[in-house]
Amino acid sequence: MSLSLIQVDPQAKIAPDVVIEPFSVIAKDVQIDQGSHIGPNVTIMEGARIGKNVRIYPGAVISAPPQDLKYRGEHTFTYIGDETVVRECVTINRGTHALGYTRVGKNCLIMASSHVAHDCVLGDNVILVNGVALAGHIEVGEWAIIGGMSAIHQFTKIGVHSLIAGGTLVRKDVPPFVKAGHMPISYIGINSIGLQRRGFTTQNIQEIRDIYRTLYQKKLNVSQALKVIKKKFPRNYGYDEILRFIQNSERGIMRGYSKKDLSGEF
Repeated sequence: MSLSLIQVDPQAKIAPDVVIEPFSVIAKDVQIDQGSHIGPNVTIMEGARIGKNVRIYPGAVISAPPQDLKYRGEHTFTYIGDETVVRECVTINRGTHALGYTRVGKNCLIMASSHVAHDCVLGDNVILVNGVALAGHIEVGEWAIIGGMSAIHQFTKIGVHSLIAGGTLVRKDVPPFVKAGHMPISYIGINSIGLQRRGFTTQNIQEIRDIYRTLYQKKLNVSQALKVIKKKFPRNYGYDEILRFIQNSERGIMRGYSKKDLSGEF
């Protein structure tokens, strides 16, 4: 390959076996670890820290300055974990002074045309389907899947192992282990198939289902439901994750479904 077809700043730190295809641009203060593949027409800007065996497809822009009027050029970062795949025309902005970085975990799949804004933190094994838009300061728990063309409000939290239907507008926090959809976003059920695939036992899944029945189907407010849950259910991973998430929710969790919503169930 002719070096004239790519532009790599001499200060960038790139492992010797990294493949960089033609017409890509890599700025200074970029680090790319071994085994990664940078496709053609990719732009990687300052502050990017890209892990091992990452694949970035054509047209992606990594670590661009935040689309935030409060940003004043402070030195911040974008971290992309090992084995993650970033598909065509994805944009991932670096952080602001608020957090200092944007982070995408290991083994994630960020599908084409998705946007990850400043100060977002994505856990491992997250999937964003085509066209997902994450505003700033969003937290997405490990193994969460967000359906295509969904838009997530800033400062929202998405719980671990959750599944959000395509085209959903997410303005409230989505608790762990659930399926979510409708307009406005609401609880549909638990992500039982996803949990089975990840090794949860039938008993684990039933306990999680019963906790959410108490929360969403017993005509209790959140405070009342939490009191019942704490008395009734045994302590385990599912219990702890659900309680921690709800108690730390600042935007409030999504509502339960009603019969008039069921036409949109998936």
